[in-house]
Amino acid sequence: MKTDRGERTLTGLAISPGIAIGPAFISDDGAIQVPDYHIAHDDIAAERKRLADAVALSLKQLAKLKVKAAALPGAAAEEAGYLLDAHVAMLTNSRLVRGADRRIGEERLNAERAVQVELGQIGSSFAAMDDAYLAARGDDIRVVGARLIRNLTKTPYAALQRLAPGTIVVAEELTPADTALIDPSRVAALATELGGAEGHTAIMARALGLPAVLGVADLLRRVEPGDTVIVDGGLGRIVVNPTTATRASYERQREELEQERRRLGRFRRLPAVTRDGVEITLEANVELPRERELALAAGAQGLGLVRTEFLYMNRHDLPDEDDQYAAYAALVRGMDGKPVTLRTLDIGGDKLAGSIATDSPNPALGLRAVRLALKERRLLDVQLAAMLRASAIGKVRILVPMIANAGELRTVRAAMHQAARRLKRRGIALPDPLPPLGAMIEIPGAALAADALADEAEFFSIGTNDLIQYTLAIDRGDEQVAYLYNPLHPAVLRLIQFAVEAAMRARIPVNLCGEMAGDARFTALLLGLGLRNLSMAPSNIGRVKERIRTLDLRAATQRARQVMDQIDDARIASLVDDFNEMHGA
Repeated sequence: MKTDRGERTLTGLAISPGIAIGPAFISDDGAIQVPDYHIAHDDIAAERKRLADAVALSLKQLAKLKVKAAALPGAAAEEAGYLLDAHVAMLTNSRLVRGADRRIGEERLNAERAVQVELGQIGSSFAAMDDAYLAARGDDIRVVGARLIRNLTKTPYAALQRLAPGTIVVAEELTPADTALIDPSRVAALATELGGAEGHTAIMARALGLPAVLGVADLLRRVEPGDTVIVDGGLGRIVVNPTTATRASYERQREELEQERRRLGRFRRLPAVTRDGVEITLEANVELPRERELALAAGAQGLGLVRTEFLYMNRHDLPDEDDQYAAYAALVRGMDGKPVTLRTLDIGGDKLAGSIATDSPNPALGLRAVRLALKERRLLDVQLAAMLRASAIGKVRILVPMIANAGELRTVRAAMHQAARRLKRRGIALPDPLPPLGAMIEIPGAALAADALADEAEFFSIGTNDLIQYTLAIDRGDEQVAYLYNPLHPAVLRLIQFAVEAAMRARIPVNLCGEMAGDARFTALLLGLGLRNLSMAPSNIGRVKERIRTLDLRAATQRARQVMDQIDDARIASLVDDFNEMHGA
């Protein structure tokens, strides 16, 4: 029984920024009771038909939901459609359905239990993946399985009811069925016990512009219907039954955020030019095609990093050339002449969920990215062909991740020219010259050998997320060592400097696309080191542009030189922050 009615603060994952204050609506369907029994041999066919009927009913439900989701505003409608399409794919000859059907026949399990056991098996393999985006796909499969079990057990589905404006939805988790029906004019924020930064709830919250905090332990035990709840999506905090003083403080913060949003919105059409007249290019990183709209709305001058892994998720087979071409072509057309940088596949073979199976004892250091692509040439050849076809529509650059040496890039270039010859024999028009081929600098060895790579690459893209982790030998997802993740470590800065200066000597473009690019604290330092192109999450473009327009580049360059003379990261942080304080940050 819940007895603590005073103010209490809970923490979770900061998913979608913003502050909302309102009454809690508890969306909790409760666990479905799954019967567990063995069937007679003569009943196998009938039990398999029960499963098939449940699959058919689930597909019909998803089709209806997709029609309703189309009424959502802007990019959210597209995003909901994409997520529901992914769930349809998981019910169409998928590992889940095939596995449950096999267990009915071989183990003679009842259909509900067969789905539950197969879900557990699939869930374990996804949970072991060292990749937040891919691990989140396990949540999607679990939601699809729950729908199947609900239909098999004929358990009613309690969707969100009509809510009062300003309601905070609190749940164990929210399925696409829930999020597709959310009315953003009534729902002010989302808070759940389960879910991660790359799951469907997180994606939808960002698309709808709703503050969201997920992964809040004991959330349902600590909140009752009607409780006043504050959701701080920027800091990942939930305040239940706030005091008058706490509520007043958050109301002030909410107003400040709204003023900041309006102020930054005015920068959308202004150029990113320093006070001494140097123009900086600001582009966007996108994980899913639907984020293109967010990038354009934020004033992005192009897509500096398109992660193509979305094409390989939620399916039991590999995407063919036409599938990939359709996705890339839509992005290029949608950017209306602005450049699009397509990165080749950057996941390990052990993470392709049945399409390709390779064992890596340490996925972060094993067969992944370009290493996998060069071993499994069908992956690379098909992807390059689709990218080349898309390059005939607009400005495309092809970026290769995890490059360690010049030989890898030469091999990829040879593969690209082979793909071009095959396409020309098929009568497909290609641009002349072919798209630029670039190397991602995210391995310390690549940064140290940047001069050699610059002889082969037509551009560099510095991926600071992996570069920092590999340089400092820490996993920032491991809370025991996350405090060691330090972008201002002198070794990290020297590697960035090596890569930038090598690109400048070779006269090839260089950009930085890691999270450092989107943090205005680092903007002056990065420009002072010579960078003139930054790519970041769309939501960070306005703030970074504002910072650029306050900067004198000559002063930033002088401070960067001072920074690079230091050997102590605390001193470096002090120099960076003092400069920002003195020069308008």
